[in-house]
Amino acid sequence: MILHVDMDAFYASVEQRDRPELRGRPVIVGGSAAGRGVVSAASYEARKFGVHSAMPTAIAQRLCPHAVFLPVRMNHYATISRQIREILESFTPLVEPLSLDEAFLDVRGCERLFGPAPEMARSIKQRIRAETELIASVGVAPNKFLAKLASDAEKPDGLVVVEPKCVTAFLEPLPIGRIWGIGAKAEKRFHNLGIHSVGQLAALPEQVLVNHFGDSGRHFWKLAHGIDDRPVVPDSEAKSISSETTFAQDIEDRDVLRSWLLELTDLVAARLRRAGLFARTVEVKARSSDFKTHSRSLTLREPTNLTETIWRAAAELFDQRIGDDILPARLVGVGVTGLASGSVVQMSLFADPSQVKQQAADTASDEIRGRFGREAIKRAGVLSRPNRREE
Repeated sequence: MILHVDMDAFYASVEQRDRPELRGRPVIVGGSAAGRGVVSAASYEARKFGVHSAMPTAIAQRLCPHAVFLPVRMNHYATISRQIREILESFTPLVEPLSLDEAFLDVRGCERLFGPAPEMARSIKQRIRAETELIASVGVAPNKFLAKLASDAEKPDGLVVVEPKCVTAFLEPLPIGRIWGIGAKAEKRFHNLGIHSVGQLAALPEQVLVNHFGDSGRHFWKLAHGIDDRPVVPDSEAKSISSETTFAQDIEDRDVLRSWLLELTDLVAARLRRAGLFARTVEVKARSSDFKTHSRSLTLREPTNLTETIWRAAAELFDQRIGDDILPARLVGVGVTGLASGSVVQMSLFADPSQVKQQAADTASDEIRGRFGREAIKRAGVLSRPNRREE
């Protein structure tokens, strides 16, 4: 069984935990009360008014004018995320992080120590709450796709178990938009075909979906039948490391997309360093609202795990090689490939002095953060960028 652990309204919940006077009040993280920027997270109290992540702050302010607007404290959230990840890794070494607030766990073989998968899920929720005062929702299912659906089924504070014999019953009533990859335009095409639920989609012959949607149709058919063979891959064993986000609503502003890419790049670089890995190739991915995916890659002169170096490559790819035809976009992502451990990476004899300084700064920063938390020191090269998400 696979677990998907997803922190509920993570950034906003952290702010409410740290400032008890905000509990029960609508909290919006990101942007400003002046209406500039984009929402990074919204508490459940704010979501009742229609506020969601990736929404322009100006719209969020109109929907919920009495909300408390707070700046993003990414370093602080990363420190707490590391604490949560240590809890997860105490149950299984097979932990695949997706972002700061969610991860997959493969718990096969751990039952003797911690009991059946549902019992492990319950224990994980209890430990996270006891040690961080935060709430997680957990899905338990035979594969990653189903586990992620399950974790979202009864938020907040959910625990949903999908047994193998119950997969069809679980999937059939769901709207087709819950199938990974079906965006607004694809959903409309399905509706035109009279298909509104996953059960109706699953009833179609696979070839019919291929005829209408190409290779994506085969992907939709498999997921509608609960088929997902992707393994849980921890960073230390990965051939690639990536982080991506799918927006609740499509985004047309390139500056907003660029700010998301910066955050994702920071997450990818941190995962590389944590795993002791270096990457040779950087890839940027963007998916338009009609499900067309654009991927561009750039091979670096030397393997790296420096945030600034990876960000320069990602920004170049996005600015120069990802055109406006991806707009409006429903997904962006950053990934790295060509991974090698630090023990086998041969640095150039005449290394760029600036890279040597960046490596030394990263090493020192990681050591300081390891002892005193991520707020103890900040990366000036990243924070000084005008497109960062800390509006």
